[in-house]
Amino acid sequence: MSIPTPKVEIGFDLTDSPIGPFFVLDDTTRGRLDNTEYRLGGTIFVDVTDRVRQISVSRGKTRRFANFQAGQLNVEFNNHDRAFDPLYPLSPFAGNIIPRREIRVSLGTAVQFSGWIDDWDLSYSPDGNSLAGAVASDAFTILANQTLTAGTPTEERTDQRIATNLDDVAWAGNLRDLEEGIVNVGTQEITTDTNALTYMQKVTETESGLFFIGKDGSVTFRNRVQAPSSTGLVTFDQGSNIPYAKIGIIYGAELLYNRVNIANEGGTTQTANDTASQGEYGVRELSITDLLGATDQQSLDLANNILDNYSTPEYRVEQLEVNLHDLDSTDQETVLGLELGSVCKVEFTPNGIGDPIERFIAVIKIDHRVTPDRHFVQFGFQEIKFL
Repeated sequence: MSIPTPKVEIGFDLTDSPIGPFFVLDDTTRGRLDNTEYRLGGTIFVDVTDRVRQISVSRGKTRRFANFQAGQLNVEFNNHDRAFDPLYPLSPFAGNIIPRREIRVSLGTAVQFSGWIDDWDLSYSPDGNSLAGAVASDAFTILANQTLTAGTPTEERTDQRIATNLDDVAWAGNLRDLEEGIVNVGTQEITTDTNALTYMQKVTETESGLFFIGKDGSVTFRNRVQAPSSTGLVTFDQGSNIPYAKIGIIYGAELLYNRVNIANEGGTTQTANDTASQGEYGVRELSITDLLGATDQQSLDLANNILDNYSTPEYRVEQLEVNLHDLDSTDQETVLGLELGSVCKVEFTPNGIGDPIERFIAVIKIDHRVTPDRHFVQFGFQEIKFL
């Protein structure tokens, strides 16, 4: 099968470049008022796909009790004509090969990464086979350099607190995707120079939810209630659903916790124990402190929730790889439609021996590797358990 055509666009300011039909004041042709052919200049997204050699995208995290990291993008371009050389004045992008330009990548019909270029890496060879690489990261790098206004907040839901924080740093309203939280955060003081990203991650830990930058660049929050739905549930198997090329399983004590200690900032530590599990596996302790919950009861509820889910060893589908180039167009779009937090189902029978194993899982990592004729997608998961 052919792969979905990738599309790479960079936000250039090409007002003075002949590459775009921009309005030029006093120009006899491009300066006509009320014309519809030439528009005002400024930053626009320019399609540079025809120069792309390969793309890699990495978004998410690898561990359940960890924060999501900034998404990363690497794009390698042909640079035979020095179009991406910042010192070449005849480049069609002259003056624009600089850090902090916006970049977005679409795979299929939807954007899969949106962020800002951190670095341009250039390599030249005597035979003219020159390359340029754009290294980019998502909006977490922006939030990580913002601070919140000091003060005492009012008690509100987790999603409401994140919205308040985003207002504080003037984050665009159309770049927010905040699901309604199920717990309240309290009135713990926000001190001077409190980092915006770190604080919102702490709000999310209080919920035990998910906080990440979406594919389209939106700040995204999901509460801790995750459940599969038969509507649109994506299933991976070796039968009639979406086939996988590789699957990785972990079975062990990595996520085994039978004593859980949770404490809010200014609150009393709440502890939940599973004595039967402790007798079987020894004491495995998890402590999460300095959360922002409104009450100690919330801390105890969270401790019991974690204990219910992690007091026995976990047989976990850790990762799964899909060869997108082996799928038909419908399945390709289905796979590309998955987002961090999406709930999926995996069915597999190791080596075709024994009964099928079925697991419901939530996506916590998505990696793409794209070359001209191959597209590999690797997912990382966390298990979902229902009591």
